[in-house]
Amino acid sequence: MQHSNSTFNPSPFLAPRYWPTWLLLGLFRALVMLPYPWQLKLGAGLGDLSRYLLPRRRRIVEKNIALAFPRLSRQQQQRLVKESMRNSGIAVFETLLSWWGNEKQLSSLAHIEGMEYLQEAWKAQKGVILLGGHFTCMMLAGRMLSTRLPFQILVKKTKNPLFEALMRHYREKYYQGVIDSRNLRAMVRALKNNRICWYAPDQDFGRRHAVFAPFMGIPATTLTITARLAELSGAPVLPISYRRLPKSGGYRITISPSLAEFPSGNELQDATRINQLMEQQIQPAPEQYLWAHRRFKTRPPGEPGFYY
Repeated sequence: MQHSNSTFNPSPFLAPRYWPTWLLLGLFRALVMLPYPWQLKLGAGLGDLSRYLLPRRRRIVEKNIALAFPRLSRQQQQRLVKESMRNSGIAVFETLLSWWGNEKQLSSLAHIEGMEYLQEAWKAQKGVILLGGHFTCMMLAGRMLSTRLPFQILVKKTKNPLFEALMRHYREKYYQGVIDSRNLRAMVRALKNNRICWYAPDQDFGRRHAVFAPFMGIPATTLTITARLAELSGAPVLPISYRRLPKSGGYRITISPSLAEFPSGNELQDATRINQLMEQQIQPAPEQYLWAHRRFKTRPPGEPGFYY
């Protein structure tokens, strides 16, 4: 389901500083044409390579996993680090597949459950907040769901201008709309127009509009915007999870019933509830969560930082 016929204009990105990105994109464009199981193997190999080429990212993953899974032995933690980075490598191919994959191919890989909950919530004419998390297959899961119904996504910009322009082009092509994650008014306006908005608030955005709520047993800044959106718009909040299945089995995307008694009026209680939902989604496949983000960067006053 395409929502825009706009074409990407490469003219602003022909300077030599963009040539490495173009070469990389050309290579990946060819690789995405390979059979899906090959893409998974290549992505895993890319993740293995990144453990050596991206030591800073590896150290962030190691620290996050040590913090989130203190009961695992050192060997078990290192095994999870390896699998996490392999999944991040696969995510590169999944992102590009979300751009260039055809609907027939994606439909054969998608196993979507709980559409009836979404359709029922939509009937209330107050919009719907799809509450997801930053899992490595998120981009591809979004594209798969977009073939079933229109919805808007909330995003933040990337640092590479060429990559950002391409991301925006394909997002506008496949989704009903793209909203800056900092634009609360635009979010509320979309919900009041009975739009479905996919929102993933599970990252550290600093202290603004956030409270410290436990996540994996550690106080973590957690946005309160989800509850504010629900309060201002009256939109129901439906958790959505997505997971890559083993043996090239595709992806399971699960939409759950709307959260009862949400928001509660208590910011900390609501933020804690959202973090608990994320923990429940992480548990079946912790290696597929995006541990490369500095989730515990902002600390309560007086506490030392975790990342150096």
